[in-house]
Amino acid sequence: MRIVVGITGSSGPIYGIRTLQALREAQVETHLVITEGARRTIVLETGWQVEEVEALATAVYDNADLAAPISSGSFPTDGMIVVPCSMKTLAAIAYSMSQDLVARAADVTLKEGRRLILVPRETPLHLGHLRNMVRAAEIGAVILPPIPAFYHGPRTVEEIIDQTVGKILDQLCIPHTLYRRWGTLP
Repeated sequence: MRIVVGITGSSGPIYGIRTLQALREAQVETHLVITEGARRTIVLETGWQVEEVEALATAVYDNADLAAPISSGSFPTDGMIVVPCSMKTLAAIAYSMSQDLVARAADVTLKEGRRLILVPRETPLHLGHLRNMVRAAEIGAVILPPIPAFYHGPRTVEEIIDQTVGKILDQLCIPHTLYRRWGTLP
């Protein structure tokens, strides 16, 4: 399996980092793009260095490299995850504005009929954000905000993050044990 992962400049890059870890554990080939905003946010919000995050991926591309393999539909993938997805990136994807590699790869994912999962991390949302989410959904994206569930009894922030990452992997039919599912609870 081959998945493209975009980490953009929204708060919450830990979701992208944990997604890369989970994909690596599942032996999934990953192709990573980290935006400039995300590079700053990773350092500000996590104990990670950008180079450590990049080391989790199979391949890494510069967001300005519109000639990267993931910018073409002839490069087969099984889908793409943008986690977290900034409102700027969401708007670019919703309106097919391929000004950078993350937006271009997302556009290619949609045009090829592949699964695109957007994990928007912003609150509160104004009408423009909501309309962009609707537009992205209408053209085929899955909108998966990192909204925690509590039925599985999380005790740590990591368990809350893992539940969202598990939901992302579910969208791509990747087996995992990141959280306890409804019906398997004690």
